[in-house]
Amino acid sequence: MDPLNLKKLNAERLARRAAILVTDLDDGRDRLVREGDAVAGDLGTAIAEAFRTGSSRVVEAEGRRFFLNVHLPQPRLMVIGAVHISQALAPMAGIAGFPLEIIDPRTAFATQERFPGVTLYPEWPQDVLKQHPLDSYTGLAALTHDPKIDDLALKAALDAGCFYVGALGSRKTHARRMERLMGMGLAAEEIDRIHAPIGLDIGAASPAEIAVAVLAQVIRTFRSRDAARQPKGQAA
Repeated sequence: MDPLNLKKLNAERLARRAAILVTDLDDGRDRLVREGDAVAGDLGTAIAEAFRTGSSRVVEAEGRRFFLNVHLPQPRLMVIGAVHISQALAPMAGIAGFPLEIIDPRTAFATQERFPGVTLYPEWPQDVLKQHPLDSYTGLAALTHDPKIDDLALKAALDAGCFYVGALGSRKTHARRMERLMGMGLAAEEIDRIHAPIGLDIGAASPAEIAVAVLAQVIRTFRSRDAARQPKGQAA
């Protein structure tokens, strides 16, 4: 491996950005491709698929063979609200490969007794997210039903380009939420990225069933994510 490419790769991994080391197996030369970089032809198609699946493999393109060594950040799920849905969601998300953390300033809810083994932040989201920034490999689910807690977290998730943003509440509740978020400077097309009502429509009723619907939607969104989407202020 070219030492310069190794240095670049380590920098991408440290910043929780996806990258693929593409090695030409015919001549041994390699190059680093970042998620969102434009690569033409069949090789570009193969690289896009590798970013989506996270699977390293040998591909043939343009009459040559390439090894795609894929490096994706660990996806994670940030939940706003230490509620009953979160209690069911936490173990399931971990099993599915989406380590979960919970933010809730209501200290009576955000306790280790209710969430054993889960990383909890009994603080306001805006304070936590300054120290633990969101990114494009983080999903965010807002579950408190309290605008004072949810709204700023939702804005932060949209600004950061989180791969998934969902919010609990009816369509009527979400319409009011949209008005508030537009008042915070977000455009309607940005707000449209929010999955609300949250979760796939499977007729879920209990907190555990809603958690299943949310996790299914998180997985589907992650596996079909748009690699070209960039957070606000980040150049493509």
